[in-house]
Amino acid sequence: MADRLTQLQDALNQLAEHFCNSIGIIQETAPNASANNDKSNDVSQEGHAQLFATLISHSVKDIDYLIDALPSEKSTTELQMQSLLQLEQQNEAAYNELKSAVEEGELLVEEIRSYLSDISSKILKSRCSNFIIVE
Repeated sequence: MADRLTQLQDALNQLAEHFCNSIGIIQETAPNASANNDKSNDVSQEGHAQLFATLISHSVKDIDYLIDALPSEKSTTELQMQSLLQLEQQNEAAYNELKSAVEEGELLVEEIRSYLSDISSKILKSRCSNFIIVE
């Protein structure tokens, strides 16, 4: 995963690409000065205009989101360290909880295996006792 600045640069590049493509489409579909006013060309221009307006607005929203996600000027090294320590504590608590759950699960698996072994032994004994050995 790229860092925030790289994501922001990628989003700005995408926005610039949308602008360039929209200008290219406008130039390609624009009627000549000497040509008659063609209605089908107007419809195609409207479709392209709507498409690029949507793409550009989505790109701008992405850029706004990425800018808002950047650390603020108020975020000092001390505040970042406190935040990292808090995240580390939360991570350690989650690790301990997960470790406890895994240990409990392993105990349950052993208990189930023991029960299955007992059941298997009893089934075998009951089948063996049903057979009479004749010499």
